[in-house]
Amino acid sequence: MNPLSRRIASIALGVLPLTACTSLPATGTEQVAGAAISYAIAGTHGAVVVLQSGLGDDRGTWRRIVPVLSTQYTVFSYDRPGYGSSATSAAPRDACTVARELHTVLQASRLPPPYVLAGHSLGGLYQYAYARLYPQEVAGLVLVDATHPAHWQRMQQDLPALAGVLKGLRATTFSSTERREFDAQEDCLNQLTDTPFGAPTRVLRRSEYGPIEQGAFAQLDRELAQDWLRLTGAPRVDVVPQSGHYIQQDQPASVIAAINAVAPAH
Repeated sequence: MNPLSRRIASIALGVLPLTACTSLPATGTEQVAGAAISYAIAGTHGAVVVLQSGLGDDRGTWRRIVPVLSTQYTVFSYDRPGYGSSATSAAPRDACTVARELHTVLQASRLPPPYVLAGHSLGGLYQYAYARLYPQEVAGLVLVDATHPAHWQRMQQDLPALAGVLKGLRATTFSSTERREFDAQEDCLNQLTDTPFGAPTRVLRRSEYGPIEQGAFAQLDRELAQDWLRLTGAPRVDVVPQSGHYIQQDQPASVIAAINAVAPAH
């Protein structure tokens, strides 16, 4: 995906593939649905923090926070099928399938729950699905500029021109894995319970929007961020100063502080 395409994709979906090289060496692989999934474990302390990247990103997107987190926690990061060091999978790419795959890899890695889940962008939606499917395994949830379940529906309804641009990008510049994740982003969400959310949650939202992001898109983005409070029971939306969509890159200390806030005491 070229830089212009990435920029437009970030506007239209709240995702901006970083396409960074993985800088977190793999410590293991696990076969899930015929695909070898690569993961990294850093640290041997306290709670297990599980990191989930957004559309187009491998686990390298977390490289600024893993070294710090690993001094306090056991940190698990991985490449979803089709990214980084992981093989492409023929399995569906909806949020429930991704969450179940992650569950299988965590079990195989022998890291015991409960987990502190942190997810960026579309990865935030995937972590929310995990918390709904396996509530007894989740100690806390941190949503880092996460994609709301209704994001694509509202984009098409409220911002049809921008949604049309994204459809064109999806057809011409997305990888096959990115297309499949994009197409499945609304699948299975009706299977997730809307019962009261049990895990303590922090919702982080960016403060900065580019010139062409301001206006209707920024208004929709802020509205959907507030709705995470209804979905999760989080106490508030924390707007992180001087941060764009990649809060973990722009203001890593804010993401670390949010994880510390929901992690169980040692």
